Parts: sequence; C-alpha cells; structure tokens
Amino acid sequence: MRDTFIKHLVNSAIKNKKIFLIVGDLGFSVIEDFQERFPDRFLNAGVAEQNMAGIAAGLASEGYHVFIYSIANFPTFRCAEQIRNDIDYHNLPVTVVSVGGGLSYGNLGYSHHAVQDYGLMRLFPNMSIYAPGDPLETLSCLNCILSNPSPSYLRLGRSGEETFHKKLPKIQPGKWVKLVESKNKRILLSTGAALSASIKLHQSSTYNAYGIYTLPAWGMKHKQNQWSQISKFEHIVTVEDHLQDCGFGSWLLESVQKKSALSNRIDSIYLDSKVCGIVGSQSYLNNLGGLYER
Repeated sequence: MRDTFIKHLVNSAIKNKKIFLIVGDLGFSVIEDFQERFPDRFLNAGVAEQNMAGIAAGLASEGYHVFIYSIANFPTFRCAEQIRNDIDYHNLPVTVVSVGGGLSYGNLGYSHHAVQDYGLMRLFPNMSIYAPGDPLETLSCLNCILSNPSPSYLRLGRSGEETFHKKLPKIQPGKWVKLVESKNKRILLSTGAALSASIKLHQSSTYNAYGIYTLPAWGMKHKQNQWSQISKFEHIVTVEDHLQDCGFGSWLLESVQKKSALSNRIDSIYLDSKVCGIVGSQSYLNNLGGLYER
C-alpha cells in the first residue's frame, strides 16, 4: 500500500502542481522519488508533528493539497489539536497519511500500535477516512482524495499487502464495495487491512456462504447513507483491526441508532483490548486480539 501510494502521488504531482508532501523525518527509502522530482513541494518537518500539521494548514489555505506522512499514531494523536482546529475546522485540503495502521508495527510496541486512530479521526465532522484493504483500493482511494480535496485521513498498511480485487474498484465515500457475492443476504463488511481477515473468515465453515464487502471511505458525514445499504442484508458482520470502542463497527451501529430493527442485524469482530501494550508481530497480535482465530 505504501509503495502504491507514493508512486501514484508522484505521477499525480507531475500534472497537479498544487500537490505538496511533508514528512515527519521518516519514510526514507520510500519518499525519495517525490523529494528529488519536486524539491520545491517537499518538506521534512523533523520530529515535530504539531508543526507539520500547522504548516500543512497554512499551505492548504494558499491553494495547495498537502499530504502529511508519518507512522501510525504520530500524524494523528500527536497533533490532534492542529488537525481539529487548523485543518478540519477550516475545511482545508490536507490529507493525513498514516503508515502502519492497526498492528502493522506490532513489534515496535504500543507507541506504534494504531488501534484507536479511527476513534480520533472520525470525531472531526469534515474528515473523510480512507482505509484501503489492498493495493488496488489504495489506488482508488488516492484517486478519490485527489478528485475531492478536503480534510481526509488515509490509513495504510506497512508494505507487502496481498491484492484481493481483480480490477480497480470504484470508490465513493460511504458506499460499500462488493468483492464476493452473498449467497444468503449475509455479508462480512471490513474497512482497511482487515479485508485480509475477512478473506480468512470467509474460508471457514461459519462464513463461507457470506459475501465480502468493503467500505474503504467513511466518516461522520457519510453515516446518512448507511441504513439503505444495511437494509438489503439479513446479517452484517463488521471486521476491523481496531478496538471496539469508537471503531468501525460502532460507527455503523451509530448510523442506525434510531432504527433498532436494522441495528439488530449488525455484529462486529474487532481487536480485544488485551493487545494494548503487548509487543509482537502483526499476525501474532491479530490472533491474540481475536481477529483471525474464528
């Protein structure tokens, strides 16, 4: 996902002179191509994420579409006030790019575990969350972001993710994307890298008749069109590499809070909070958290 993102950003920046990239003193071995091609539209802000977000807001107010890039929690929690007050409040075209969503950097410890980031970013009313499940969804998400400059959060895996889609999916914020047809009006609905968990669940006897759908683009302002999609199915199981509280499944349930008949159709699979503070590989922690063991 990370490599797909930067390659497409470079190609887009050739045509779009308003694309600007800021990194927080990392991303090296990945971002050099952009840095070398567009030195006047690249900045290393150093280990100063709050300043990075503030600079991005200033550039965006002058007409740039700014991408700020860092690992997991650093471009989100460390500069939450700047995202809230400078970027989202002023509805500026800044895309916060988080590499290592979920437990991608599980072996680096809790500081690098992005299992609460949905809870933060979905609180901002103008923010759209883009959480692709494979490299093709990453490409489609970036196309959507570039076509609709606004506050956005792009949550990427670390690298080496498998491609599940056979062709480039069409992504619209709030719209579900079908990967496997449902045989019984029951589906697994994932966001982000949890798509791989949906694939594994689909191979089990419990879920092999379920369809597989993804929702790569969502957020507070995209809740209103969820109930019409939920109403088409008898059972929906959301899958996410995030804690239950303020996560994707919780967001979907909130969208039908006043429609109890629909909320009863939704169950969720998520990471157990016992993974917090434990160091291990992504696969080990996902299994420990209950994401793959069913």
